[in-house]
Amino acid sequence: MSDQQYAVLVPVKPPARAKSRLGDVGDEARRSLAEAFAQDTVAACLAAPSVAVVLVVTDDVRFSTVLTALGCEAVPDGVTGDLNGTLRQAAAEAHRRWPHLVPVALCADLPALVAGDLEATLARVSGPHPWFVPDADGVGTTLYAAAYAEFDPRFGPGSRDAHLDAGARELADVAASVRRDVDDLDDLREAVALGVGPRTAAAVPTTT
Repeated sequence: MSDQQYAVLVPVKPPARAKSRLGDVGDEARRSLAEAFAQDTVAACLAAPSVAVVLVVTDDVRFSTVLTALGCEAVPDGVTGDLNGTLRQAAAEAHRRWPHLVPVALCADLPALVAGDLEATLARVSGPHPWFVPDADGVGTTLYAAAYAEFDPRFGPGSRDAHLDAGARELADVAASVRRDVDDLDDLREAVALGVGPRTAAAVPTTT
């Protein structure tokens, strides 16, 4: 599917409530990091040639304007407390607006994401059936792609196994930047070692 174009769906929790496991850095720094992660993730997606549009899903009206200023679209979170329900609804909205695009769900906490790495990953997606990328720990999921008719993500605890059990095909041998999500300080240090985007670089506390 080298000529396929994608609509990347990025669910963004309001920064005031996001990344609680980074609380040791202080509340203000935690919020700043959460915002920076999302901005760098969205910016990397927008720079990937096969990504036609990025649709952010968030209930934070202020932050949605920050993200749309980067060039993405934004819609409210339609299924509060149900990430997979939210993603399915976002996929339906993307299909309504851009029916020729394949929906891709992507975590908003990939601050080291490189557009070329995302492009290379999407180039390996083929056929209508679901594909997913496991996170760096091999337990969760950072990316899920499927034709709209097959789009049924299983994000949440143990999502790698949940996606495998649902018949999704795994892409584990992809670039580290696509797999390194950030939940805690150890994850953040690993992301920084890979090379994070400019907003995250500016937000990382000097003591990290």
